[in-house]
Amino acid sequence: MTRVGIPQGLFYFYHYPLWKTFFSDLGAEVITSGPTSRQTIDVGIDHAVDECCLPIKVYFGHVYQMMQQQPDYILVPRLISTEHRSYICPKFMGIPDMIRATMPDCPPLIDITIDCSRETRQLWRDIYQLGTLFKASRKSTKAAYEHGLQEMRSLRVLVRQGYTPGEAMQLWENNGEGQTLDNNSDICVGVLGHGYSLYDPAISLNLIQRLRDLGCKVVLLESCSRDLVEQEAARLPKKVFWTLGRKMLGSALVMDQSEDIDGIVYLACFGCGPDSMVGDIVSRKVNHKPFMLVTIDEHSGEGGLLTRLEAFCDMLRRKQVRELESNIPAYGFYAHSH
Repeated sequence: MTRVGIPQGLFYFYHYPLWKTFFSDLGAEVITSGPTSRQTIDVGIDHAVDECCLPIKVYFGHVYQMMQQQPDYILVPRLISTEHRSYICPKFMGIPDMIRATMPDCPPLIDITIDCSRETRQLWRDIYQLGTLFKASRKSTKAAYEHGLQEMRSLRVLVRQGYTPGEAMQLWENNGEGQTLDNNSDICVGVLGHGYSLYDPAISLNLIQRLRDLGCKVVLLESCSRDLVEQEAARLPKKVFWTLGRKMLGSALVMDQSEDIDGIVYLACFGCGPDSMVGDIVSRKVNHKPFMLVTIDEHSGEGGLLTRLEAFCDMLRRKQVRELESNIPAYGFYAHSH
């Protein structure tokens, strides 16, 4: 049986159900590189160029770990666009070439080009061509891909309920058995960030779970109404052509106007061009909620993050207590004697 490896990084958190279902339906055995560890990060740093952002360095580490399992192929798609007239970070386009250059012993890469900014005819040609690797007919290949899309939509339903993509994938793979959400929280925090950073506990320093442990209900980008997100993003003077950047901006504006959300946290990666711009715009546009920008890299420590999150949550609770007062800022008030 042909073994296909899927590195557990970058768009794994969005597209894994699609590709696992697709390859499994074509008769392949799908294996993954496992969750990100400190070793994954260190290996990725050794193999990637210094100019890459942390998520790409981590992805290199996953590919290297995948090689140790000796799969027949490794899926490393060449991502250009995942929706019409909107694009992904340009570094994603060159990842297959960079991996071949830095890891000459790597097994053959399945580097199918995903470019939804154009008509889908070319994408389907590539999918049918991919099916020939597994001696599958066009009909079987099409059915497998459509089944994968259906499973990916099922996963998104779970994510909209408040699960992270990682938690939703656990439920998906275990037939609904897994972690249940605890909604007994006194404050609600909207959390934004690129999914390949935010939903990887090692990269994000377990940001989401730390907020939950501090008694917060966490609302993610995927829980926001897609129509409202696009509507709010369209208010900007110029369209943001990065898909995830536009969604984060629109979601930030939706969260800023939501009565249920007490504060917003934005996770950015040092060295990420889109993050440096989008994070700045979000900080300027969020006017009604307390906002905190967290910037991380491979040197970030958990202690400093936890201290900031504790202070942020304390401030939100203090603000709640004083909501009965008028015009009281989040950082306190002056006591006047008469």
